[in-house]
Amino acid sequence: MARILLADDDVELCRMLQEYLQAEGFSVDTAHDGETALAKAMTGDFDLVVLDVMMPRKNGFDVLRELRAHALTPVLMLTARGDDIDSVLGLELGADDYLGKPCNPRVLNARIRAVLRRSEPRSPEEGSGAAETLQVDDLTLHTGTRSVRSAEQPVALTSTEFRVLEVLLREAGHVIPKSSLSERALGRRLASFDRSLDMHVSNLRRKLGPLPDGEERIKTVRGVGYQYVVK
Repeated sequence: MARILLADDDVELCRMLQEYLQAEGFSVDTAHDGETALAKAMTGDFDLVVLDVMMPRKNGFDVLRELRAHALTPVLMLTARGDDIDSVLGLELGADDYLGKPCNPRVLNARIRAVLRRSEPRSPEEGSGAAETLQVDDLTLHTGTRSVRSAEQPVALTSTEFRVLEVLLREAGHVIPKSSLSERALGRRLASFDRSLDMHVSNLRRKLGPLPDGEERIKTVRGVGYQYVVK
């Protein structure tokens, strides 16, 4: 049973979502302010945190920023519907996904399950199976330990960043259409105006650094998708 922390200052909404998610098979705890949410999230007792942006005592961005300084627990941000700035900032700070409020509980359930699936190990056929080591030039990814090393240095990635990188490495040297990368890495079809995939790739570029010759590791093929560069 996956353990979910639901952090939102709307007590009635929390109660409704908690009941719905528990009926879907999750164990759900709640927090109604940022400081309480951070304290609970830092215990490591949760498989995923659903985090609202607007909360008293500490907003969701500050909670996420402090959490990411210590842990890579998956986080799904709840943002004001249509507020691209909040969505982009949440992803830049390390959120695994975002969903606009008010949200449909069924959509929230689907997004939670998709984020949780990204933390599961993958075989060459992208199902469950034996652990693998993927190596391209000076980058190494191990699916069993879910670890990444770039130029022999460990790189801390969120579960979603790890999944995006894994898909790119499996197709290294080839261009992956954004629609395909979204379905394989994020577990959903690419939607119009959804910046999630672009932001995860941007975070990967920043964390992995360039290739030894200074070239970007992940190339954007305008109008098509992304390619992990092979030398």
